[in-house]
Amino acid sequence: MTSKPVAEMDIEPWLKKVVQWNNKTSLENQQDVCLHLPKLHEFLLEMYETLKHMEPSTSIQKFPALGQFLGRLCWNPFVVGHEDTQKMLICCLCCLTSSEPQSAIDRKANSWVKSLFCHLLSSSENERKDIHIFLQLECTPDDYYEKLLKNIISTLIKRLRSQQDNQILSAEHVRSICVACIPFLTLAEVIPLLEALLLYHGPEPYEVLDNHFLDAVNDAFQKRAILESEGNFKVITIVQLFTLRFIHEYEKDTTMVRLPLKAYFSHEDTHLVLALLRKADGLASNICVQHLQTIVKMLRTVDSEERSFENVFQSWFLLIRLGGWVDIAAEQLLTSDPEISDDLLWLLAFYYNPCNGSQSRGRTMVEAKAVYEQLVSLRRSSSICANSVYKLFAGENTWHPCTRQLIRYLCVTFIVLCPEWHSVAQDCVSHMTQTQEAASEISDVLARTLSRLDIPGMGSQKIVTIVHTLLQDL
Repeated sequence: MTSKPVAEMDIEPWLKKVVQWNNKTSLENQQDVCLHLPKLHEFLLEMYETLKHMEPSTSIQKFPALGQFLGRLCWNPFVVGHEDTQKMLICCLCCLTSSEPQSAIDRKANSWVKSLFCHLLSSSENERKDIHIFLQLECTPDDYYEKLLKNIISTLIKRLRSQQDNQILSAEHVRSICVACIPFLTLAEVIPLLEALLLYHGPEPYEVLDNHFLDAVNDAFQKRAILESEGNFKVITIVQLFTLRFIHEYEKDTTMVRLPLKAYFSHEDTHLVLALLRKADGLASNICVQHLQTIVKMLRTVDSEERSFENVFQSWFLLIRLGGWVDIAAEQLLTSDPEISDDLLWLLAFYYNPCNGSQSRGRTMVEAKAVYEQLVSLRRSSSICANSVYKLFAGENTWHPCTRQLIRYLCVTFIVLCPEWHSVAQDCVSHMTQTQEAASEISDVLARTLSRLDIPGMGSQKIVTIVHTLLQDL
């Protein structure tokens, strides 16, 4: 389901309704809640789809009534008594927690959410008994439930890792654990259990992890690793290299029955998944260009006809994980003078500037195209001079930040791919890496190049050698 834009998520009407529920008699309350439950559940789902792409502190500042709305719902017995609505309510609360709180707002939100979880986990009929137990244990409800959660997680991890036949969990039990984890994926306490589940290997000759769980883990990872990276391409490079290694290990192990590779990359457009998973090894240059044109066409459709924050983000995240074709687009652009150079530039601009709208991406394309045309002229020239590359950065201070990243990428790719420029490669890279930010970006580009090309039989030894040399200098 596509979430509404953040600006359209109007909480106030629902908050007024919840306040009215609290002021009515029990019978009137129950009848009105039951009447509105379907729409409330739908609204909470839309809210979750919006909040999961935002920082907790940003959500709280953007929607001042959010805490009061969710808090009042947690104390309405008819709302939390509806299982599906309660699960969606918990999912929304999880979006307001920070695994690594950085501010007073984050810490306060974590404490508030934890107190609500304690309330939701204890039934009203046992409230007096619970208080008596807490007094006997000399601990607060928060401490008790935190310790209880840790003990439950520890027990489940031990059972998942057990090698004794009589203690191995059934596939149904493992799937039930997966489903139970979904609302709590953003809590730091649950991370060890997630690791144990993802590493679980039972006696079954098939994948036992629940598909909804895998999708939810993927969503949580996106939020943690990408949205919180604030454009840091170091994180993006790590994600890409991890995916590359995962695919390599997946293809190497052909003995175990498992899900098809495309199942590990949840996306509504399976054609885009398959297109990005296609290997370029051994393909002729013209075939690569045709395939790139297909990829660009699919992404342009998402960016225009189907544009929404979620659609664009999901497609971009898929592109960065399976980023091999982005590197191939740069190679084709700089070495073969393709007729679709504008399409390839658009793909690179989308990669570096996905969500800032057509206007800023258009600026990125104009600035990058000017440098690209100069690089093509340098490739055709017989004169090899590092100063020619230095001149390309004369207007660097006026470039859009995304343009700066893209142009560094193009220049490094050009220097690495053109053997005649290897003699001045170190001087060129030294000029481009006079700031820590630039050095980090170029180091990431070189690491990606090395990981993709340093494979026996690829015939890329000269490129691998110069990349190794440049990395050592950085």
